[in-house]
Amino acid sequence: MIAEAHPSSWYVATARGLVEHPPLSGTVSADVCVVGAGYTGLSAALHLAGRGYSVVLLEAQRVGWGASGRNGGQIGTGLRRDEAWLEARFGRDTATDLFRLAEESKALVHALITKHEIDCEPGAGQLVCAAKPAHLDALKRRAEKLAVDYDYPHQQCVSKAGLADMLGSSAYCGASLDTRAAYLHPLNYALGLARACSAAGVRIFERSAVSGYGGSGPVTLKTAGGEVQARFMVLACNAHLDELEPRLATTIMPINNFLVATAPLGDKRCRELIRDPVVVHDTLFVLNYFRLSAEGRLIFGGGESYRRRFPVDIGSFVRPHLLRIFPQLGDVSIDYAWGGRLAITMNRMPHLGRLGPDIYFAQGYSGHGVAMATLAGQLIAEAVSGSVERFDVFARLAPPPFPGGT
Repeated sequence: MIAEAHPSSWYVATARGLVEHPPLSGTVSADVCVVGAGYTGLSAALHLAGRGYSVVLLEAQRVGWGASGRNGGQIGTGLRRDEAWLEARFGRDTATDLFRLAEESKALVHALITKHEIDCEPGAGQLVCAAKPAHLDALKRRAEKLAVDYDYPHQQCVSKAGLADMLGSSAYCGASLDTRAAYLHPLNYALGLARACSAAGVRIFERSAVSGYGGSGPVTLKTAGGEVQARFMVLACNAHLDELEPRLATTIMPINNFLVATAPLGDKRCRELIRDPVVVHDTLFVLNYFRLSAEGRLIFGGGESYRRRFPVDIGSFVRPHLLRIFPQLGDVSIDYAWGGRLAITMNRMPHLGRLGPDIYFAQGYSGHGVAMATLAGQLIAEAVSGSVERFDVFARLAPPPFPGGT
């Protein structure tokens, strides 16, 4: 894989602390080698270093180069599957454990931002808009269930009339407002985690794709410029796993998602689009998600593809999705357009586990990666240290492979 700079995006244009780390050269050793400098790898490295392990972090491209630096920055409540589905599939006790861990993931993100003074523009509030009446009924049932069964009274349903006062779109028939959901600038969050890693003694090497690995106690990982010998290894590649580990590649499907940032709209027009400082997404299968930036741009995500290459003109690809929600923006130019690759699993549950006693992995967050990947890194650090109970809550839920393999 050829190493690339961060592709152009509004996130890169507003990045804080975008620094280069050297490629790996020669042979180094560590207690743990983490592969992938997205949220999972950065969090794992940071928490392992905090437990006294020496850590090397290898990144094929740049810190936050993948979905961690390109996503919508939304931090929702729970997992991709709702609590009723989890109860039916795994039982009430496991569903409760999963909800508790999902809530911890939100708290962990906020704690890391505060502790390490990460300037990533965090905010609170998420509006989930129902594309169909049946979807609104489902949102109401979930809000009621969360309040009664999970002690989470922070979602309130909004009627179509009420939503008309909050959102300048007639595309939806109501919504659910979650006041404890959150959002942030995703690339700046990743860059802040990387700074915290460096301060904790983690050695970060960019442009250091792992070409292969082998052995056990230590594991030896090879790159074009050298090798790392480590007692433990963490695979945190997610949608960019490629051919590095075939045993994991069949359990995830990489998909491409696309975003644009409009020209600044001005305060009046911004408030006509989204009245309150919240993030928004809808309930469509290929969902739309959007928010306003501090300088008044609409950051809008919409559309998917399943090919290795992105569309030649991402702005033209996303614009029809944007105009279906906000037709009044037909006169607005798009200043930035970019795409990112995420990974989904068959059951849409995060996939955490081990490949033998020395290799840990986490992947397949299925659109809930900001907080869950951060938590996964912490759970991996706990498991490496010998405390596996929380890690195994997810490890026991391994998803089935996709038909047809990779």
